[in-house]
Amino acid sequence: MWDYVIERRGLIAFQAFQHVSLVVQCVLLGSVIAVALAVLVYRSPAATALANGVSAVGLTIPAFALLGILLAPFGFGITPAVIAVTFYAALPVLRNAVVGLAGVDRSLVESARGIGMSRPAVLLRVELPLAWPVVLAGIRVSTQMVMGIAAIAAYVLGPGLGGLIFSGLSRLGGANALNSTLVGTITIVLLALVLDLLLVLAGRLTTPRGIRV
Repeated sequence: MWDYVIERRGLIAFQAFQHVSLVVQCVLLGSVIAVALAVLVYRSPAATALANGVSAVGLTIPAFALLGILLAPFGFGITPAVIAVTFYAALPVLRNAVVGLAGVDRSLVESARGIGMSRPAVLLRVELPLAWPVVLAGIRVSTQMVMGIAAIAAYVLGPGLGGLIFSGLSRLGGANALNSTLVGTITIVLLALVLDLLLVLAGRLTTPRGIRV
């Protein structure tokens, strides 16, 4: 396996970069969409229940099935991969954002309104900062989950390390087939750990000091 890695280190590094790029961009896009939806629904119990239901049901959809459905309108390539990964990335963040915003103490909101803060100012300066640790926990879960889903996106010729895994699985018993599969899998696990550590560090830097205390 070590010889396999050395001989193909350039290809492995490039596919690892593609994989991380796909995951990071889709998680960012999914998080923005999820937080925006949470801001729209968290004050309504019915809308909150609907958002939680959509999040729960969405996570039960097999990634292969969703990618297969996306093949008809979008064909092979990066487009169905981005749509599928973004869809799955948004679901944990949506649930956590709704829970975090709904869990903000109403007395704090009323106090902020009482000193003359506008509704948008209360959201941006009080509610979102207080909900941020819960939202970040959803982003961490989302990142770890879509690291694996991004590998499945190779089924529709999406970018990333999934190509190594599918290539190896299609040639099991052949030369370097097992090495290809193992290198792709192990690299994804290592990248997932690195991204999670970076998110932990980001949480320490971005969480207000009063909440940390």
